[in-house]
Amino acid sequence: MIGFYVPGDSLLHRLPAGAKLLGLALLCTTLLLLGAPVALGAFTTLVVLLYAVSGVGPAAAWAQVKPVRWFAAVLFVMQFVLVDLYGAVSSTLRIVLAVALAGLVTLTTRFADMMAFMERCFGPLRSLGIDPFRVSLLLSLTVRSVPVIAELATRVREAQRARGVSWSMRAFAVPLVVSALRHADALGEALSARGLDD
Repeated sequence: MIGFYVPGDSLLHRLPAGAKLLGLALLCTTLLLLGAPVALGAFTTLVVLLYAVSGVGPAAAWAQVKPVRWFAAVLFVMQFVLVDLYGAVSSTLRIVLAVALAGLVTLTTRFADMMAFMERCFGPLRSLGIDPFRVSLLLSLTVRSVPVIAELATRVREAQRARGVSWSMRAFAVPLVVSALRHADALGEALSARGLDD
């Protein structure tokens, strides 16, 4: 889930977080079971309609699938070589649509609502001495770290281009790791200030 919440008053915004996650699971399962091109086309139309109903806008919609565009391209080529054109199109489309659906959930669900739902799900862990709030916080921070790291990587690459530095894994990885560690320190200080450092 790589999106950020976009405020709105659509039907999707008003649905509870649990209902949206259940719907996501059902839709992704249905997506895997679809085989006919017509069915995949209809499912694509459904996803487009859901984005239209949400009112998040084309830019936010594109931002959800943009990070997987190169993976999708490589997958398409591999499937085309190893299987056939239909297999390549259907496999790639399934991945892109699943990512788009997951992104739509995060775009229309407040971070606090998602955490509250996960905390309720992990409630039975209390009997084992595990704090459900901390587990939900850990999972939430993990999910939120994905777009943060991606943004840091983009900044590092743009800085390299601005300085005219040629592509080098070492020149890219070192500043990225340093930036990620700084972000982790800032996050740790923020959690400590809220009494979550133990």
